Amino acid sequence: MEDLASAVRRGLAARADPSAAPGMQRYMKSTMPFRGVAKPAREELVRELVAARPAPTPAEFAVAVRALWDGAEYREERYVALTLTGHRRWAPPQDASWVPLYRHWIVTGAWWDFTDEIASKRIGVLLRAAPAELSPVLRAWAGDGDRWLRRTAVIAQLGSGTGTDLDLLRHAIETNLADPDFFLRKGIGWALRQHARVDPGWVREFVTAHPGLSSLSRREALRHLG
Repeated sequence: MEDLASAVRRGLAARADPSAAPGMQRYMKSTMPFRGVAKPAREELVRELVAARPAPTPAEFAVAVRALWDGAEYREERYVALTLTGHRRWAPPQDASWVPLYRHWIVTGAWWDFTDEIASKRIGVLLRAAPAELSPVLRAWAGDGDRWLRRTAVIAQLGSGTGTDLDLLRHAIETNLADPDFFLRKGIGWALRQHARVDPGWVREFVTAHPGLSSLSRREALRHLG
């Protein structure tokens, strides 16, 4: 596993489109440059890497993806690190011990493309698997000084459906209700809109009971409810 980061970087370099890179960087408003490797090409690279290597031990895997993330010079390297952690057949099973790594990625990634994937498809999965361990973490993140941890607390349950912890959702939203940050307000609206798919009555009552919701959050929450 020691050469995984190097293999990823070689693979990305081979697939790079320098003409596309500046536009990708502008769109994402990223200070970190892009190689110009679109998602389908990155997924192809991951398939090749997985096929060529035996499944790693959990310790080996954690070291490899952390090295890939922390040593990244191009944004696609971090995208691949994140993709690898979600590979169901190759990545090791994950539990609450992975939370510090994901917290590190949320804080150092510090943008919506990383945060939203980690929140909904990594932290959210862990929350549903181990609510007693993850719920206190997300309650703390809801009031953290880092806005991306706060957004994570708000949107982590996007995939929870009828299993949504409503007390946790309420806490995360109410803690950030007055925050003027666009990404938090958008996240609040997104979380409410998603929950409205399974419990529109709860969402209507919540919006009515919270006149302090920003117009953005309210509009997003009620988008499909009229």
